[in-house]
Amino acid sequence: MSQNNNENENENNNEKNFNYYQENSFNYFVSKYGGAVIGGLIALILCFTELYKILVSIVIVLAGVVIGNYVQKNKSNVKEKLKQFIDKF
Repeated sequence: MSQNNNENENENNNEKNFNYYQENSFNYFVSKYGGAVIGGLIALILCFTELYKILVSIVIVLAGVVIGNYVQKNKSNVKEKLKQFIDKF
């Protein structure tokens, strides 16, 4: 008799868990993949409006600034690495 009660309780718990999952599956999806969906939408907007050209230009300028700053602060290391690189050729 107690075994039947345990089985009934397990079935009820399984049904509750299944219903809970069905009700919250959208919330689960949004919480897990929301950032990817938003990122994809932003990427599509950038591609369709060709704003990515401006962003690529900005990234190239920022990379130049960072590289220039690194070279200025580490002149001796950069000079040595360039000399080794040229010697390989």
